[in-house]
Amino acid sequence: MTKRSSQIEIQQAFDQRLDRDKLLQCMRCGFCLPTCPTYIASGYKESHSPRGRIALMKAVADGEKKPDEDFYRTIETCLDCRACEAVCPSGVEYGELIEEAKQILFEYHKESRQEKIIRSMTVRGLFPHPGRLNFVADFTSFYQRSGLQKLAHGLRIMNLFPTSLQTMEAVLPNVHAYKKPLANAAYQPLIPAVKKYRVAFFEGCLMGSMFQHVNSTSKKLLELAGCEVISPKNQICCGALADHSGEKDLARKMAQKNIEIFETMDVDFIVNNAGGCEAELIEYPRLLKDDPDWLPRAEAFSAKVKDLAAILVQADFTKLPLSLPTTRITYQDSCHQLNVVNVAKEPRALLQHVQGVELVEMEERVSCCGSAGIYNMVEPEAANEILDIKMQKITAIPELQYIITANPGCFMQMNLGVHQAGIENKVQVLSLSDFLMLAVDYSQK
Repeated sequence: MTKRSSQIEIQQAFDQRLDRDKLLQCMRCGFCLPTCPTYIASGYKESHSPRGRIALMKAVADGEKKPDEDFYRTIETCLDCRACEAVCPSGVEYGELIEEAKQILFEYHKESRQEKIIRSMTVRGLFPHPGRLNFVADFTSFYQRSGLQKLAHGLRIMNLFPTSLQTMEAVLPNVHAYKKPLANAAYQPLIPAVKKYRVAFFEGCLMGSMFQHVNSTSKKLLELAGCEVISPKNQICCGALADHSGEKDLARKMAQKNIEIFETMDVDFIVNNAGGCEAELIEYPRLLKDDPDWLPRAEAFSAKVKDLAAILVQADFTKLPLSLPTTRITYQDSCHQLNVVNVAKEPRALLQHVQGVELVEMEERVSCCGSAGIYNMVEPEAANEILDIKMQKITAIPELQYIITANPGCFMQMNLGVHQAGIENKVQVLSLSDFLMLAVDYSQK
């Protein structure tokens, strides 16, 4: 794994930097076990559960265990989905512990060649730079619409690439379809005479490039609900991927840039339509807690962050008459939208408001799909095991037509799951915004 001196440095860092009170707060009750995707996918290995990982972190901090390769793999294979936090009776802040552990290992542990390439391409080289993301989106659109993608698959060219890149290519959204304009540009606000709220829209990295159409649709829905929507220029990625990968310094810089941009906006809310992004935006104070100059600015920023579904419900979008032909759907919760932002009722209220729609909850709906940022690229085998468990629940729903999501990672991972299950001709994955716009279009015909 690493040199002995590095193991000593890791042990010292765990001893000095992990919060002892939070480590000792875990009572080992086991409430977290049924909610942990890696614990279940591993065949119920204690070391792959939240309480097992906490015990290992404490053992390393106490010098009772060496931070060997097995320990590194145990920490790195955590999805950081935070499902354990949502059910923990002791209120253990597992997310903070696992992210600090990942940061320490990022600083001291030598990355594998594959990890270094993927991190360089994504966390450091792509997501912090909107221009590069837009270039990739344009290239992806050309790759898809020109026939190159079909050719590459027909000639099995993708088989020459590493599994991580094959996974990345397989989960790409249909970008060229998202570049089409909205079907109806003549929508009127629900209550034109009353401006409900003035909101700033957080575009995000993937949402602002690969899923441009979803962002456009989301803004149109806000306008339908009577909101005035602005989209500040020069905003960048929220920093979630860097934060969850242990690259805290990069995440802090990205947070500071976004705070600087949005704090000048005279708005009621900062609205986002991606569960992972909004969880990071809400947690900017945690990220900047050690900086007395930035902490109050981060707190003021995060206090305005609002989930798209939540603001639509608050703005009485459900008073708009909506309908579709008889349609059976299920909703895939974003882990961070559910476990950090605590938004679950609002998306369902919007979906159930559409006449003709039957929302069928999948069994154990709170489980992760295996996307988790770049997890499905750096841990493809573990991600596929978790996805297989999720797809077993989805394929058990008879006559299902749509899987609705509110996060780009979930969208791509569920697309992969639908493809691997061979049900792409029966089941379509759609964003919450696009599905609601389908209902708007149908209702206004």
